[in-house]
Amino acid sequence: MSSNAQSVQVGRRHQSPPLGVLAIVFTVLFCAGLYPVTALGGKPYFPGPWESPQTIVAYFQVRPSAVLLCAFLQFGSAIPLGIFTASAISRLRFLGVQAAGADIALFGGFATAFLLMANSCVLWTMTYPGVTHDAAVTQALYYFGFGLGGPGYSVSFGLLMAGICVPAFFRKLVPRWIILLGLVLALCGELSWLDIEFPSALFLIPLTRFPGFVWMIATGFALPSTRIRQLEGGSQ
Repeated sequence: MSSNAQSVQVGRRHQSPPLGVLAIVFTVLFCAGLYPVTALGGKPYFPGPWESPQTIVAYFQVRPSAVLLCAFLQFGSAIPLGIFTASAISRLRFLGVQAAGADIALFGGFATAFLLMANSCVLWTMTYPGVTHDAAVTQALYYFGFGLGGPGYSVSFGLLMAGICVPAFFRKLVPRWIILLGLVLALCGELSWLDIEFPSALFLIPLTRFPGFVWMIATGFALPSTRIRQLEGGSQ
């Protein structure tokens, strides 16, 4: 009697929404929300934090409909971002990641979504008649919203990227260029915290945000959805 051991590979698929599609939907909604408040949507366009108080107040008095559309679309973009975060972390766990990085990414992704929703609600508030008649209230709401959607967004999004990239690197789950891009952008995101004290660090916020869309889409499509395990089979 003889026996031959044979190794059989069995694939088990993770059940979750398609991460790449979620990342694209998030990116499209977020960028669509920028259209009405930039120069592409007409002038005057959304003021930066370096603008004078008069310029900031005047903008919200003149273009409330553009601000409302921006708030509507960006609030909606937070939904696929939150679903992406929950699904990506679930997939990392499915692929065997037990490190703290997954929990850090979960915190960062949910915080980014919540801050994006909060910033959208602030913008929505500023579109109501009478709110912008008080210059002091308008300025307070503007800077509060900027804190939520500026350094608040970037720092949190940086945690999402770092939390996914570090365990993905050790387990070789995605290509190295995605990991390198994510870690560089995560560093920029954490350093954007400096903008609160040093306004010259403002450039780190868009540097984190817009290339971050590329990282998120690439990660969504590259992260494996199938776990391979070995089964030992025998024949006599």
